[in-house]
Amino acid sequence: MKHFRELVIIAIATISIIAAGCAKKKVAAATPPPPPEATAPAQQTAPAPQSTSAMPAPTQSTPAPRYPDAATRKRIDELLARIEDAYFDYDKAALRPDAVSTLQSDSEELRDILKDYPDYKLTIEGHCDERGSAEYNMALGEKRAESAKDYLVQVGIPGDQLHVVSYGKEQAQHCTDDSCWQKDRNIHIVAMNQQ
Repeated sequence: MKHFRELVIIAIATISIIAAGCAKKKVAAATPPPPPEATAPAQQTAPAPQSTSAMPAPTQSTPAPRYPDAATRKRIDELLARIEDAYFDYDKAALRPDAVSTLQSDSEELRDILKDYPDYKLTIEGHCDERGSAEYNMALGEKRAESAKDYLVQVGIPGDQLHVVSYGKEQAQHCTDDSCWQKDRNIHIVAMNQQ
C-alpha cells in the first residue's frame, strides 16, 4: 500500500505539472495582441450642398492676344522714338559704341513687350550716304540693318519679329560734307505695317 500511495502521489504530481504546463500554454495562447496605436478617427464631412445659382458660369479659355492693344502700341511707338537712329562710320557696318548705347537704351523694355505679342513685327531700315553706287549702298545698308538686328536678338528680342530692309542711298540727303553724310549712315527702327 505504501507503494500504491507513492504511485498516487507521483501521478498527482505529474498531472499537476502537466496541468500547469498546459495552463501556461493556454494562457500564452489566450493573451490578446497589444492594442493598436490610438489614432484620431478620420472625420468625414459631407460636402455642403451647392446651389446652382451661386455657381460661376464656366469660362472658356481665350488665347492670349498676339497683337498689342492701342495703349501698348503707343508705348512701343514711344520706345522706338526714343531709340534714336544708330549711326555708322563711312563704309562700315559694325555698330559703333554710341550706336550700341542708342540701341541699348530702351531695347530691354521693348523686348519685354514684344515677347508677349509674337505677331507684332518691327522693321530695321539700313541707310547709307549718297557716295558710292546704288548696288553697293543697298548691300551696305542691309549689313547695317543686320548688325542692329543681331544686337537686338542678343538682347532677347525674337529674331522672327525683326525684319530687315535696306534703302541704300535712296533716302539720302544731298550733302557736300561729312557732317551731313554722317546723318545718312544709320539704321532706323519702325513698326511694320500691321495686319
